[in-house]
Amino acid sequence: MPKITYKSAEEIELIRESSLLVSKTHAEVAKVIKEGVSTAYLNKIAEEFIRDHKAVPAFLNYNGFPYTLCISLNDQVVHGFPSEYILKDGDIVSVDCGVIKNKYFGDSAYTFTIGNIAEETQKLLDVTKECLALGIEKAVVGSRIGDIGFAVQEHAEKNGFGVVRELVGHGVGRALHEKPEVPNYGKRGSGIKLEEGMVLAIEPMINAGRAGVKFWDDGWTVSTIDQKPSAHFEHTVAIKKGKADVLSTFEYVEEVLNKK
Repeated sequence: MPKITYKSAEEIELIRESSLLVSKTHAEVAKVIKEGVSTAYLNKIAEEFIRDHKAVPAFLNYNGFPYTLCISLNDQVVHGFPSEYILKDGDIVSVDCGVIKNKYFGDSAYTFTIGNIAEETQKLLDVTKECLALGIEKAVVGSRIGDIGFAVQEHAEKNGFGVVRELVGHGVGRALHEKPEVPNYGKRGSGIKLEEGMVLAIEPMINAGRAGVKFWDDGWTVSTIDQKPSAHFEHTVAIKKGKADVLSTFEYVEEVLNKK
């Protein structure tokens, strides 16, 4: 069974560098994402930006995944393919991005809105982002993995939303997916103890309707079982005493979106 790899302070800084590049890539996507743009174009912009910064797209060719970004539209939860699909008013778009720089990975996801979206869908996005913040609050020395999952699950379900169980967050470091797994549901005080040196990708995937998902024949795309929308936000986080150290940020992307 693979063991958890603990990161030194130097390694955490390298993961931070990769994670901030992911965060800046999201901001580049934010500059061009709008009605009338294809999701393939977003993928192209991201790949060029990552390579211009002497890094490698982490998802491209990962287990055969053929793109730089996972782009999941509306009822798609995660791992959707960029395509010639043209974005339209009312769409929501989960963009998940990873990079490898100096042999270390960064990973973060953000769900964008196109034009005017339904009020209930906006609430789903707001709650999912709040779930991420609540999960991160528990990502401290002395907490347990179940505390993160419980915080996410409690907030989502209190708002009437479904928590995806088939897909989870994960450790991050010299591999994109390391131990431990970080479910978005759980029992307080259960699971492994969080310790300094752990770096986790915490990524609530929350559905507007039922929690169930279906896996597509393309081997990657996952969508909701009831065709209702799903939202996804993710940060890479280092476990610390008292307060988690969030290595990725939404500041860059939101600065761009707020100017639009």
